[in-house]
Amino acid sequence: MKKKYIKAEEFDKKFDRNEDISEYLDVANAKRHGQEQKRVNVDFPVWMVQSLDKEAKRLGVTRQSIIKIWIADRLKHTST
Repeated sequence: MKKKYIKAEEFDKKFDRNEDISEYLDVANAKRHGQEQKRVNVDFPVWMVQSLDKEAKRLGVTRQSIIKIWIADRLKHTST
């Protein structure tokens, strides 16, 4: 499907009139500011990995998810 292009002024008018503007958006390449990913490597003791896996299984999520959730929670509480 060929992308349609319009001028920013017309795009803004359509948006303000609550018209469907989805045909003008390139959502496949959209990025959320501040949400870019960066890979990091962290070494954990075996007992910690086993505990993480146990808790992740209990919650029905991946090990990576539980680590992200817990770190995000901790950062929310410490950065105030």
